[in-house]
Amino acid sequence: MEQLHLPASHKAQGAITLPGSKSISNRTLLLAALADGVTVIRDLLASDDTARMLEALSALGVKLENISENAWQVTGCSGNFPNKQADLFLGNAGTAFRPLTAALAFSGGDYHLHGIARMHERPIGDLVDALQQVGAQVSYLGNTGYPPLQISPAQLDVSQAIKIRGDVSSQFLTALLMALPLTGQAASIEVVGELISKPYIEITLNLMQRFGVTVHRDGWQHFYIAAGARYHAPGEIYVEGDASSASYFIGAGIVAGDVTVNGVGAQSIQGDIRFAEAANLMGGRISYGDNHVRAENTGTLKAIDLDCNHIPDAAMTLAVMAMFVHGDSDQDRTTTLRNIASWRVKETDRIAAMATELRKVGATVVEGPDYIQVTAPLQLTPNAVIDTYDDHRMAMCFSLLSLAGVPITINDPKCVGKTFPEYFKVFASIVR
Repeated sequence: MEQLHLPASHKAQGAITLPGSKSISNRTLLLAALADGVTVIRDLLASDDTARMLEALSALGVKLENISENAWQVTGCSGNFPNKQADLFLGNAGTAFRPLTAALAFSGGDYHLHGIARMHERPIGDLVDALQQVGAQVSYLGNTGYPPLQISPAQLDVSQAIKIRGDVSSQFLTALLMALPLTGQAASIEVVGELISKPYIEITLNLMQRFGVTVHRDGWQHFYIAAGARYHAPGEIYVEGDASSASYFIGAGIVAGDVTVNGVGAQSIQGDIRFAEAANLMGGRISYGDNHVRAENTGTLKAIDLDCNHIPDAAMTLAVMAMFVHGDSDQDRTTTLRNIASWRVKETDRIAAMATELRKVGATVVEGPDYIQVTAPLQLTPNAVIDTYDDHRMAMCFSLLSLAGVPITINDPKCVGKTFPEYFKVFASIVR
């Protein structure tokens, strides 16, 4: 297995520019494909996940042109994919698999959707159940509730509210919201239980509006789409920098120096920009511009107890930052991150993986069904070898530990290609 050795370091200083947001990139690609007209997408993330979406859209007959670096011209198909039969391999890209499942269920074709082994372990049953409520023909080719899937033509009836659970993955609701305008009919969705990761739904609603479809909502339980809603190309659209990826550099600045992150700012539509507020609670100093965030160390970090439902991906960085907390008692050094059940169904079981790897560097960790509690040791264990579980965020999070003055080794560092292929090169540019 390939390994990357990160030497002990003590300071992070400088400025970096983020790659485009994965969440925004793949949503924008699909909306552009479903729209009337031509959309030019600039600053699109170049990564494994966006590559899988581009491949899938091409296989479905959508005309795509790479007009310059990270800029694509998409000729929309007006909600009707030209190819009515396709075999789509989607890797481990949840932001491609879930929305495409819903869109293709409403597309009147025969489609086979599959991915890597881990994708076939990630639940999709709640989305399939919701689609079957309106008559969609979606069947499981392996274990019930999980990919791979076969989609067939069907007669659809969206006259009744579609019920979908909100407590497993917000991507299921995103998929339904993005697909329902394809029916041309008035439609409504009722969320059953608490909706997790609400900021990701806000991204979806914001982008749908950019493409001409306004979703009306009653709190976070009911969503309404008017009859005749259609997607229209906005002409040109820019992808924001990835706020989840910003968390590693904001974290680096907070624990070890002074780092400016370009590409997101105070007006970001991404919920993970609020990671900066959480980092601030730990004792750092945060300042914002229109297109940048600056993070500075102020001396001593303190433990926090935080509901992280609003920043599920970025909260992983807080778990590693908890290792930099000082205090005389275990209680003073114990950080608790709550309401993170969605970690269990991501690229890996992130609660279990985080607990296992933090223990390697000396942490005392308690894991629950939807929380993790991290007690920093008085002294970190050097030369730990960190497993990454084919999970990009595990690799990026744990790089921060080298800033505590301990060398570490990251196994399978290239897993960062899912969202940030140049991550370790950029991280090295700020480490002193």
